[in-house]
Amino acid sequence: MALDRLIEGIKRTGNPTVAGLDPKLEYIPGYIVEKAFAAHGETLEGAAAAILEYNKGIIDALADIVPAVKPQAAYYEMMGWQGVRTLQETITYAREKGMFVITDGKRNDIGTTMEAYAAAHMGTVRVGSETLTPFGGDALTVNGYLGSDGIRPLLEVCRARDTGIFVLVKTSNPSSGELQDRLIDGLPVYRRMGAMCEAWGEELPGEYGYSGVGAVVGATYPEQLTELRRELPHTFFLVPGYGAQGGGARDVAGAFDKDGLGAVVNSSRGILCAWKKEGCAPEDYAGAARREALRMRDDILGAL
Repeated sequence: MALDRLIEGIKRTGNPTVAGLDPKLEYIPGYIVEKAFAAHGETLEGAAAAILEYNKGIIDALADIVPAVKPQAAYYEMMGWQGVRTLQETITYAREKGMFVITDGKRNDIGTTMEAYAAAHMGTVRVGSETLTPFGGDALTVNGYLGSDGIRPLLEVCRARDTGIFVLVKTSNPSSGELQDRLIDGLPVYRRMGAMCEAWGEELPGEYGYSGVGAVVGATYPEQLTELRRELPHTFFLVPGYGAQGGGARDVAGAFDKDGLGAVVNSSRGILCAWKKEGCAPEDYAGAARREALRMRDDILGAL
């Protein structure tokens, strides 16, 4: 299954991390923005062009040392259809460079609407006599809190297209406990959702013991992260919250199994804005991203 390819990328690079591509114009060096505005004006087209050039530079710098990228759809959608086009172009470019792409869309619906989301982000659509790929991501983050009606349409596409999903289980935000920590028959909601991931994953078994149904579990709740690793032996984790949100290497260590697999840890701002933190020349923004990605890798591996 698709997450086997992610695991193979982690093994190949020796790096269980993913770079979040969540670009804002203020993250992008001025010379890139100015060039884009000179060509397209201070327009959504100009903003999208700057984001694409910036993303390509980051991808070029990371492709041999980081196995995956995670573009957050919202940062592209805020730039209109031009930004959505840049999302597709970013996905294509990253995959051409050999990176696994997790589209962070947190989609959530039922029936034919969820089938449409699945076709858009992980599958194909028929246009006349042609079968076309709209976005072409390897995996999609989804919200499973509508129940199985919102997940089963995805499983069919995952099976047919060798793609995967990551279901929100225990999220990294401060208020996640308002719902996710509530008890149902003595177990918190996040444990119930995790068990559902295990059950859904039985339909998408993988070569390395992990299914095509992963779980999003935040680094900001290390005790629950460790608990869920123990309770969900066949569910691969996508772990947000490292770095800017406060999670550290020791916090994420519990996400991994005895072989150092089972999870991939995300950093977005830490990598994208590394050039600002370093105070290096803006032209070296991609080099700074690479240095931060290597530091993050070594930090996490050291904790393991």
